Amino acid sequence: MQGMGKTERGEQGRDIDLTSLRSTMPASGPLQGGSASSLNMNLYATKKTAAEGMLDIALFLANITHMKTVIEQGAGYRYYAAVLTLISFSLALQIVAGILIIIIARRDLNEEANQKRLDSLNNTLTITIFLVFVTNIFITVFGMERTGLFARMHF
Repeated sequence: MQGMGKTERGEQGRDIDLTSLRSTMPASGPLQGGSASSLNMNLYATKKTAAEGMLDIALFLANITHMKTVIEQGAGYRYYAAVLTLISFSLALQIVAGILIIIIARRDLNEEANQKRLDSLNNTLTITIFLVFVTNIFITVFGMERTGLFARMHF
C-alpha cells in the first residue's frame, strides 16, 4: 500500500503506510507514551449513554408500530389485551429509561460528588432496560401468529 507518508515493509512483504495507520490510533495514551489514566471517562460515559438513547428510541418506535398493528387487528385477536398491556408497559419503561439516560448524560462523572449518585442511576437504568428486554420477549411470543408452515403443523 503506497501513501504519502513513511512506509515500512510488513510481515508479508507489503508496504504499510505508517501515516494512515497512525491516524487510526488515539492521539495520546499508552501506545504513545501517555497513561491510561488520561482517558476522559466523562466523554466515554456520555457517548455510551447517547448510544443507549438511540437504541431506546429505535425500540420505542418499533413498539409503537407493533401497538398500531395490534389495535388495527382489533379485539378479535386472541391475545389482544395481553399484548396491548405488555406493549404499554414496555413503552412506559422505555420512557423511564429515556429520562434516566438524560439525567445521567447531564451529570459530570469526573466530579467526585456525582459518582455515587451516577452509579446508582446507572444500576437503575440497567434494571429498567432489562425489564424492557424481558417484556419485549413476551410481546414477541404473544404477538406471533400461526402462518405459513407452522400453521399447518399441530403441536
